[in-house]
Formats: sequence, structure tokens, C-alpha cells
Amino acid sequence: MRCFLAGLGVLTIVSFGRAEGPLEQTVEQLAERSRKSVVVITTPGRDESRRGLGAGFILSPDGLIATNLHVISEGRAISVELTDGRRFDVTVVHATDRAADLAVIRIDAKDLPALELGDSDKLKDGQAVVALGNPQGLKHSVVSGVVSGRRTLEGRSMIQLAIPLEPGNSGGPLLDRFGKVQGLLTMKSAVTENLGFAMPVSALKPLLAKPNPVPIAKWLTIGALDPEEWQSVFGARWRQRAGRILVDGAGKGFGGRSLCLSATPLPALPCEIAVSVKLGDESGAAGLVFYSDGNDKHYGFYPTNGEFRLTRFDGPDVFSWKILAQKRSENYRPGEWNAIKVRLEKDHIQCFVNDQLLIESTDAEYTSGKVGLAKFRDTVAQFKQFQVGKNLKATRSEAEALRERASALERQAADLRRQAQTAREKAVRDELGKLLALDEDKIDLAHAALLIAKLDNDELDVPAYRAEIDRLTRKLTATLPKDAGETQKLAALNKFFFEDRGFHGSRADYYHRSNSYLNEVIDDREGLPITLAVLYMELAKRIGLKMEGVGLPGHFVVRQLPAQGEPRLIDVFDGGNGLSRDEAAKKVEGTAGVEWSDDFLKPIAKRVIVARILHNLLNLAGGERDLDAALRYLDVLLALSPDAGRERFMRAVLSFQVGRKAAARDDVAWLLDHKPTGVNLRDVRELKKELERE
Repeated sequence: MRCFLAGLGVLTIVSFGRAEGPLEQTVEQLAERSRKSVVVITTPGRDESRRGLGAGFILSPDGLIATNLHVISEGRAISVELTDGRRFDVTVVHATDRAADLAVIRIDAKDLPALELGDSDKLKDGQAVVALGNPQGLKHSVVSGVVSGRRTLEGRSMIQLAIPLEPGNSGGPLLDRFGKVQGLLTMKSAVTENLGFAMPVSALKPLLAKPNPVPIAKWLTIGALDPEEWQSVFGARWRQRAGRILVDGAGKGFGGRSLCLSATPLPALPCEIAVSVKLGDESGAAGLVFYSDGNDKHYGFYPTNGEFRLTRFDGPDVFSWKILAQKRSENYRPGEWNAIKVRLEKDHIQCFVNDQLLIESTDAEYTSGKVGLAKFRDTVAQFKQFQVGKNLKATRSEAEALRERASALERQAADLRRQAQTAREKAVRDELGKLLALDEDKIDLAHAALLIAKLDNDELDVPAYRAEIDRLTRKLTATLPKDAGETQKLAALNKFFFEDRGFHGSRADYYHRSNSYLNEVIDDREGLPITLAVLYMELAKRIGLKMEGVGLPGHFVVRQLPAQGEPRLIDVFDGGNGLSRDEAAKKVEGTAGVEWSDDFLKPIAKRVIVARILHNLLNLAGGERDLDAALRYLDVLLALSPDAGRERFMRAVLSFQVGRKAAARDDVAWLLDHKPTGVNLRDVRELKKELERE
């Protein structure tokens, strides 16, 4: 699960031997001393609902920062956040090199903690290095590894790294163990998560020697509004794309207010202004302004928190504005395009939502001025079909109306599917919880394993597969001679299970979720050591053989407990072959890479076996970046073990990533209140800061 946790500063430490000189630093020391020099860089994405995020590092105390060119996205606004939480807009793109994918930017700040540049030409294969960045949208992680070679990619010599890099690491520094920058992290390998690349710092130095500065005003070319048609007031980011005007970022006016005023003059009264608006979040506020003096004084009509306001702004602060009317409209369609219109007559204002009159006012404080658009707070909004005229007609076509209705129905269907999924998950959690609350000898382990599979497959017929296990039991029993002893029963079980039925360990497709679903193991007769063992132990129990699970690190086996004689380890994954202690130790060292301990031979409870299956699925979901599935498994694990701090922290991080902010906050609050062992509370507090920024 490193991919989900690295962004919160979870430190991965790899030992590379003894230090060779007094100046060499440990990973912990490098993290402590260098992290404050790493910055978070954000840019608006082409899809306005998303934002780019990457890393950079401070080159000079007066505000020069190095990163990748692809991180700053040519022609877009660029923001930089320091580790102390301060945010700056980039003022100058100081230098760029498209071929090397490098950029140097400047912010208006002083006394910044800069990193020292090293000599990447002297970097050796096998040399220990440390990468700093912001993987997976989270911030300030530290990961260690080694230089594994040099590779020419797209005509450029790159440093190849045996180190796990993720999206968001781009632009971060690659440090040697003396704290000097040897490269800029630049791309992740598509082959393995433990292979990455960095651009040598030697390619950066020519940009510092001969920069090509571009002021940010000239850099911002993508989607720039025509200044002859629009004038923005109070900041925020106004731009156009595909005939729409888009805005995000808080304005500098009262309440995060920002205006975008049209050059189109108002005709003689009566007249109308109209626009279609769509909010990125219904808690936002954005709409029309009219009778504006080009500054703080104007009227506004806009949706906010599901209602509509007609407001008069008389100045720059909270004491100089007045809500003239606030009403809810039954014609408003949350999350969709909505047509809003203001009709201006002498001493009379009418406000419409989707062609239906909603608000009227006789307020006449202002009777002339500019018209345009407004947004408030941190709202992300889109506008289209802005019009000024005498009698404006609805511009919403029949095709658009049908499209909007189809979108509404699709959202309703998606919501119903989510509700059904939630109900199924709760039902499975409840049933599994009741089952595992029984005494150990009364827990039906096969039933529990089938319930785990049902988490991901609503159509799974658990009773049908329990009946199939009954059928297998009958067929196995039919092969037993009368008065069969334990030795005969074990031989019959192995022959039936491995030879007659062909159950075997999955080797060609080991890392597939099907191997963790007991129903598919029964269907395909192929599975992981633990799922094969669950079925094997169930059949053994039904013919009178006593078995228990043994959770060797990296490899699950079972142990037969005969009435007489020594217990025997059995490797179900390997055709039921017996294992000696030495063979078990060799297998553990080969699969898990850990030193043997006799504690590994202790039996594990059925509840622990269930948790181990869930953790296998959790790891697979992590590797596939299936966050929704990972959250399903974590919800069940925490329902079974509410005090599991590590799993609760994982769930908090994943909830943050998929937008379940309330759930993430609840888990963070629990962690800070209970302070469980095994959880770095500094990481929890970092996540709390991220949530507070949202």
C-alpha cells in the first residue's frame, strides 16, 4: 500500500551499508533537513474539475525553483506552496528546456532554504539516493533507493533508479546521501513500480547560466479572455474554452468575490441580461452582476447553497452589502446547466431561473453601469450563452433539454447503484460480523470466505456454493473405506482434492483477485495457498480430520493434528506435500525474505484467516489503483477490528483521495483521539491539514 501512503511522509528506509565519510547523512537526517526545500506546484488542468500537481525544489533564497516543464503545463497559471503552508503565485517563468523537460520558475519570496546542486556526472551505479516529492496528490514524501544505471530515453541521458516513484513525484529532487541534488525526478516506469527516472542536474545548470525569463502575464496564453470583450476585477482565474467561460480560485474582493465585466453596453430600458451557469459544487456561488461601477458597487443574482440571492454590494466589506431577496427555486437543477436572467425596468428588477420568475425587487440604488459575471469564495463555475438585449429568448434547444434529462436520469441510476452497493456491503459486513462473533470452533470458515467474495460480486449465490461443498463432501466420503483411520482419510482427501478434482496452486496468474474468491476457486479449482487451505480444511473437518491454519509469512499452510503421533505441516498450494521445519524455514526465507522464527508455526484463529484474505485483496486493489474496492475491504476489516490503527489510517488516506472528506475527517479524529500504536501521528496531522485546506 506504499502508493497510497507515501504522499503523507511515510518513510521507506533501505539500508545500504555503513557510511563512508563524516558528512554522509541518514535518510531520516536528509528528510529533516531537505523536506523544507521541497515545494508543491499546482496548475489548473485542461479538465477544469481537476488540477495538476507536482513537486519542485528551491534553488536560491530569493525565490528560484526548479521543476519539470510538464509539471507547470505551458501557458497555465502556476501556484507554489511551501512546507510552512505559505502559497505564492509564480511571477516569472525564469527558464525552460523542452527537450530536457526542465523549468525554473520564480516566486516573490526571500530567505528561502535552498538545496545545493551536486555533480551528476560523478554519480555511480549502486549509489544510495533519496527522492522527495508529492506522490498521489499528497505532499512531502521521502523514499530511498539506489542508482541502477544510465538510460537514453528520447535522445536524453537519464538516471535510472531502483526506487518507487508515483505521479506527483515529478519535479522533486533526487539527493545523494550528502544532501546534494543529483537529479530531478521526471517519469515513472510503465514496467514496474520500483523503477523510475531522473534528469541529471547537469542538464539544469545551463538554464541557470543562461535563462530566458518570461513574465507570467505573457506566459498565460491558454484560454485567455479577449481584453476587448471582458475585464476581470478582483483576481481569480477567468478563462475561456470551447465557447464557455470558466473560473476558479478565490477572488480578492469581500467574500472571495471576483467579477468579469462585459464590454457590451446595456441598451435602453427595459432590457435583459442572461447566462447559463453550472457550479462545480452546489455550496458555491456564481452568476450575473449588473449596474456595476467597475469596482465594489453592483447588484448580483446567483445560485448559492441551493437557493438564489439578489444582492446589492455597496462597498468592499461585510458591512456594505445587503441581501435584497433569497429564495429556493423548484426549477433549479443542481449539478446541471441553469439559465438565469435579469430583466431591468425603471424602478423594477425581475429575476428568472430557467424561464420562471423567482424574485422581484423595486430597489433602485443603482440604475446604470456595466454587466457581467461574478463568483464568490472558492467556487469553480462555468458560464455559457451570455447575452444582453431587449427581449431575450431561451437558447436551450430541445436536444439540450433531452441531454440534460438523460444526464439527470444517469445520475439517479448511479446514485441508486451506489445505494445498492452500500446496502450489500453493509449486509455482508453484518453477516460476517455475526459469524465471526461465534466461538472459534463454531465459525464456518468456508462461509466466511464466501461472504468476502460476495463483497465484489452481488450475484454470488452463497447458499449454492455451500451446497456445492456439501456435494464435494459426499463424494469424498464415498471414497472412504468403512472404519477408515486418520492415515487413510488423509490419503483419500489428498487423492480426491488434488488428483480427482484437480485443485492446484495458481502459478501463472497468482496475483489475480479470482484466487481470493472461494467460489471461483471452487469453480476453477485454482487458488492461493490460503483459499485452497480454507476449502481443504473444511473438507478435512467433515471427514473427521483435525486441521489448523499456519500463517507462515508469505505462504499459508495447514497442520494436521492426529490423535496420535506428531503434527504434520501440509502445503496445499504444492499438491498436499508435507513440510519439515527446515523446509518451512527455507520457504519463508525464499518467499518473504525474513529470518525464520519458530513463532511462525503458531496456529492462527479463523478470524485472523479472514483478515488475511481481506488483506490479500486489499494489496491487489492497491496495485490496481482500485480505491473503491480497497475501501470496501478496509470497511470490513475495521468493522471486524475497530481498533486497527494502521487500517484506519489507510482508510482515512483513501477516503481523502476519492473525495469522502467527512469519512476521512472522522477517521483522523479517531486516530488523534486514540493514538494507536503503529501509526505515525505526524502523518495523521499532515492529512488533517490537507483536509482543512479543502
